[in-house]
Amino acid sequence: MARYIDVHPDNPQRRAIGQAVEIVRGGGLIVYPTDSVFALGCQLGNKEGLERIRQIRRLDDRHHFTLVCRDFAQLGQFVQVGNAVFRAVKAATPGPYTFILPATKEVPRRLMHPKKKTVGVRIPDHLVAQALLAELGEPLLSSTLLLPDSPEPDVPPTQGWEIKERLDHAVDAVLDSGECGTEPTTVVDLSGPEPEIVRKGAGDPSRFE
Repeated sequence: MARYIDVHPDNPQRRAIGQAVEIVRGGGLIVYPTDSVFALGCQLGNKEGLERIRQIRRLDDRHHFTLVCRDFAQLGQFVQVGNAVFRAVKAATPGPYTFILPATKEVPRRLMHPKKKTVGVRIPDHLVAQALLAELGEPLLSSTLLLPDSPEPDVPPTQGWEIKERLDHAVDAVLDSGECGTEPTTVVDLSGPEPEIVRKGAGDPSRFE
């Protein structure tokens, strides 16, 4: 059974965040809130966690996983960012955007797109997610929580208790700080010569069009 961790949205309790981080460091898979929707998250090197995310979401090997980072300095360790891209990403973070960029050697090969050698990165503007990342001290390997068996598979669940009921035996913990949104991040591919909007979501895509 998944542990249900109730977290205050404005003042995340250190103890609650610590419990979640302990589960992640112990090889667990958690559900946590972000500034867009709930996300699945595990440690960067957690192969089993990666496979569990694939199973829950029924993903193929071409899916871009996301490294959710605490800040720009951390993000820069895992992706290659040129000057023009630096300015564009810096201006849009933290916020509900995911950027696809060339991965550095710090990223395990299994997380990269098999042909492009790219990976998704983002910096969330959410107090609970930020507290989690600060305590963990490294990015969370993440994916939007979408449930293919749902009557509306493209609409993410918004309530922590509902997620706990539905994924009780598939994840190890659910962090709940109140209702989340239904619009995933806007995904922008910045790995080519021109920005490409891969998915329009919660972030305003016009700045990259």
